Amino acid sequence: MSLPVIYSINGPVIKLLDTEHFSMMEMVYVGHRRLVGEVIALTDTETTIQVYEGTAGLRTGEPVEPTGAPLCVTLGPGILNNIFDGIERPLHTLEAVSGAFIADGLSVPVLDEERTYPVTVKMEIGDMVHPGEVYASCPETSVILHLCMIPPQLSGRVVYAAPHGDYRIHDEILRVEDAKGIIHSLTLCQKWPIRKARPAVRRMAPSRPMITGQRVIDTLFPIARGGTAAIPGGFGTGKTMTQHQIAKWCDADIIIYIGCGERGNEMTQVLEEFTALADPRTGRSLMERTVLIANTSNMPVAAREASIYTGITLAEYYRDMGYHIAIMADSTSRWAEALREISGRLEEMPAEEGFPAYLPSRLSEFYERTGCYETLSGHEGSVAVIGAVSPQGSDFSEPVTQNTKRFVRCFWGLDKSLAYARHYPAIHWNLSYSEYLDDLSDYYTKQVHPKFTALRNAISGILKEETELMDIVRLIGADVLPEEQKLTLEIARVIRVGFLQQNAFHKEDTYVPLDKQFRMMQLILHIHETAKALLAQGISLNAMKDSGVFEQIIQVKYTIPNHQLSLFDTLTQSLDDTLNALHTDKQEGLL
Repeated sequence: MSLPVIYSINGPVIKLLDTEHFSMMEMVYVGHRRLVGEVIALTDTETTIQVYEGTAGLRTGEPVEPTGAPLCVTLGPGILNNIFDGIERPLHTLEAVSGAFIADGLSVPVLDEERTYPVTVKMEIGDMVHPGEVYASCPETSVILHLCMIPPQLSGRVVYAAPHGDYRIHDEILRVEDAKGIIHSLTLCQKWPIRKARPAVRRMAPSRPMITGQRVIDTLFPIARGGTAAIPGGFGTGKTMTQHQIAKWCDADIIIYIGCGERGNEMTQVLEEFTALADPRTGRSLMERTVLIANTSNMPVAAREASIYTGITLAEYYRDMGYHIAIMADSTSRWAEALREISGRLEEMPAEEGFPAYLPSRLSEFYERTGCYETLSGHEGSVAVIGAVSPQGSDFSEPVTQNTKRFVRCFWGLDKSLAYARHYPAIHWNLSYSEYLDDLSDYYTKQVHPKFTALRNAISGILKEETELMDIVRLIGADVLPEEQKLTLEIARVIRVGFLQQNAFHKEDTYVPLDKQFRMMQLILHIHETAKALLAQGISLNAMKDSGVFEQIIQVKYTIPNHQLSLFDTLTQSLDDTLNALHTDKQEGLL
């Protein structure tokens, strides 16, 4: 049978005058070089395909081969500690074949087919198996145990089970006979369509925070396990560095970092840093529980559109094993730009700023695949997404930012004035919000301290009051404010510099546990109340500033180690003595 041939080529979009051989969303091989493509439109007269590789040199008349299956990823041991492109091709292997610049049409194994794993088989002949049930396990890295699960659509009786031993990913581990008498052979790996969410038993309400060690996030704008967050900000505001910091320190089991349309040097930095960084949880390389998906700005634009689906499908696979996953998507704006470019080549009617009308639905499809679930295997797993958004000119009213806000529950707005003032993370407290506060209040109350939420609200209230007071200060100056309002501004400065600002290069400040965050808030608010009492007794605010009390509080993040929180009691007593001495000096006429 002769294959259909290319009729027209428009960048990554090609058309064929044939509709009988193809189905919607089917994966195809395009041209003599067998470029990977996907059917994205069918009419009664033509088929439209987007190609995930460069189409330079492609000609009309070249054949297109259908595969009869959708675009899938290979799921199995060997995914972790690896770096893939947008359609899950291993970049290290591609480099070995074609050098630093990846050639088009290369076909290489997704996972190492020669590596052996010590496999423990958990089934015996005659056992009945059900979707999601674990039938084998092997150590994928020194820190992650890989669980091989019955595919979601399969159930039946085991007719063959391999003994324990060392196996490669394509070696047969199990044979299952289904209700129709069909025999299914199971290996260590399986395939799954990237645009189809993997099933689970039920979605669970968020109840536990994903702890990042970053005070402005954990205290003011927390994200839950299985939650969604957006980090919008203009160029140079620290979106990528904030994601790096979260990836290094958050309490997720596995990190999936998607470089979607970003600069190649940023992905190089991620690869080098994560390889060299000692994982604070295990002491080994962070890459042993990390997957990198790199589709940089010079790679084919269509693969950029597929990369976030590839990443979230890998995340769902490990979620089904009972792990908690954090996805860093950097950035969804570049992904939306890929949608816009392909939509333009398809001659679709543009919506706001040229983006396709289906931009909101595509964003919702992506973010709705997150959550905390009871899996088919009986475990509890979660997928959280932290997506960077790059609005041009820091304009948060542009379509990608506005539509993203509709589907995420955390919004960490980065402010360029904070970034230029070297205030990191540059998350502005007036631009940001978290809808998880009520969901997580029980956790903070029971696991950290009963007063945690109340202190957090008090800190937030002082920052809001500072914003209102600064409007007056800009208009008529600070001198006209009463002493108590001047104290509010001073305490707000302590909160901003001593609590919200964090030093990623200081060993005590790069990660801060919740217990220390609570003690820092407690100390700041205690001194605030003490200072208000002294103002009522006639002690001037300038005298309190001269005593150095406020500067000592700012330095607490450095001077009190994370594991020596008892020093807070000593410091609190010392600061109280310093302030009380001002009262004594006042009575004795020294002030």
